[in-house]
Amino acid sequence: MADYYEVLGVDRNASEDEIKKAYRKMSRKYHPDIAGPEFEDKFKEVNNAYEVLGNAEKRRMYDSGVDPNNPNSGGFGGGFDMGDMGDVFSSFFGGAFGGSQGPVPRTQPGRDALASMSVDLKTAVFGGTEQVRVNTFVLCPQCSGTGSADGSRPTTCPDCQGQGMRQKVVRTMLGQMMTTAPCERCEGHGNIISNPCSSCMGHGRVRTTRNIGVNVPAGIRDDSRIRLASQGEVGECGGAAGDLYVDIHIKPDKQFTRDGDDLHCWVRVPMIWAVLGHDVDIDTFDGTRTLQVPAGCQPEDTVTLKGLGAGRLRDDGARGDLVVHVAVEIPTKLSDDERGLMEQLEQSYEESHGGDKKPVAQSSRPTREKKGFFSKLKDALS
Repeated sequence: MADYYEVLGVDRNASEDEIKKAYRKMSRKYHPDIAGPEFEDKFKEVNNAYEVLGNAEKRRMYDSGVDPNNPNSGGFGGGFDMGDMGDVFSSFFGGAFGGSQGPVPRTQPGRDALASMSVDLKTAVFGGTEQVRVNTFVLCPQCSGTGSADGSRPTTCPDCQGQGMRQKVVRTMLGQMMTTAPCERCEGHGNIISNPCSSCMGHGRVRTTRNIGVNVPAGIRDDSRIRLASQGEVGECGGAAGDLYVDIHIKPDKQFTRDGDDLHCWVRVPMIWAVLGHDVDIDTFDGTRTLQVPAGCQPEDTVTLKGLGAGRLRDDGARGDLVVHVAVEIPTKLSDDERGLMEQLEQSYEESHGGDKKPVAQSSRPTREKKGFFSKLKDALS
């Protein structure tokens, strides 16, 4: 019996949320559209594991020693109910126990597909249309999805007479029994394509790589997932296409970082600008804007530019703010003239405060009060 916990990489005591998270990670890792067609069997194995462990009743049966995906894997004891018995009898006696099986339609719905793409921060701020490249099944252009080279309709299978299933006698420990299995000639469809399309071999679809436009909404967050209806795999013989899910990753930006709907950046200004105040031109995603550095600006102070942040999802037109962190450049080397001016400034500062030097603030933990500009300047030059 397969170890489904090992397949998903979770502990046997894993919670439902942990199993879901592990399944999402593994399905993304081994999806044939991302990992390649050679991982299709591994992808099916992951889906089979989640089909059992993601269902509370099936997981209970599995933990008791019965694999719900394989009724013959366990005994008639732990967890083997009448539903399982019905499946077994149905496989031997066909419709005798209410499990009538008919031919499998050739037209089948397509599977969902998964892709990922990276967008820059500016696209995440304003939104836009990006192209994602996916490898998936599309309608066969040669036969238009019919699977037939000459457009003829399928004919009834002569081996199963359109039933899709064939019966045969097998010897068992209980004696001779009748078993039912899909017809090998028509593969259970009940009909055959006399002249299959040479491009799709009668399946009505071919695998190809194509570009799909993705509308990225303004304000989208990193690791978000967008659903594109009917952009997944086209089903066999013209079956409806599944959906395409696109995982969005936002690339780091050299000038801005994001926190929720706000953008943050850091600018360095000369010490004298922080003392006297100064207007500074900075780059934003909306073009050049003027930043007013207030007089007496302290290191680590921030200046907020309203409405220049990221768009807010589900709130058309609304945007966050751009928060500018001011870093004050304090010179570490001064000329004699510059040092003389600084000493005069220090003397003037002390005289304006009565000539008394304030005691050094000492504490076992960081003080809430910010260190004054002149204190920082003195520390840097000492």
